[in-house]
Amino acid sequence: MSELEAERSDEALASVRKRIEPDEEAIGVRMGTLFAIARRHTDMPLSEVERLLDHPAYEPRLAAFCVLDFKARRKRTGDHERGTLARTYLGHHDRVTTWDMVDRAAPRVVGLWLLGRDKQILRDLAASSDPLRRRTAMTAPLGFLGADDVEAGWELAALLATDRDPLVHKPVGIFAKHAGERDRDRLVAFLEQHADEMPRVAVRLAVDKLPAELRSRWVRA
Repeated sequence: MSELEAERSDEALASVRKRIEPDEEAIGVRMGTLFAIARRHTDMPLSEVERLLDHPAYEPRLAAFCVLDFKARRKRTGDHERGTLARTYLGHHDRVTTWDMVDRAAPRVVGLWLLGRDKQILRDLAASSDPLRRRTAMTAPLGFLGADDVEAGWELAALLATDRDPLVHKPVGIFAKHAGERDRDRLVAFLEQHADEMPRVAVRLAVDKLPAELRSRWVRA
């Protein structure tokens, strides 16, 4: 916490203010600096991570989610530890107040843990009234890409395809784009079924990597 405080600047605070709610506390730390501090503290005990998650200011909580992510990235992270990291994230979801907290941690902290496991927890999150929980449901499957579990990501994308909240429909498009790079036919089938009812932003994201002749079926140049 003291390292974050030492990096406070008015310029960084003005930038941070653009991404958080008006009444949310903030310190004013550049994102690159925050990530570097979090990386240096990858070995931080989870009890300290939880203390940061309980902090009212934006940067300590984002740093905590970054530490969880860096822990999950380590090759030596075992299955038991992955479960602990995921439960820490999910158990403190009420401390998630911005999209970048989700995007930073959900794919590796939650997604990698769920490989080979039942995905009901993501279906439950997808049914939440909280768009940030729905964002977790749709962002965690990025951790499935390249694995046999990718179909679960398509299932969640179908569940959330018509979601009107940008916090949710943008991740739908992002997942479809990246998953479609690995299986174009699956992406085309998904678009044929859902594109007409999807928000246009989500469709544009989903078709971004398709060849022009396919992309033009859903998005005009």
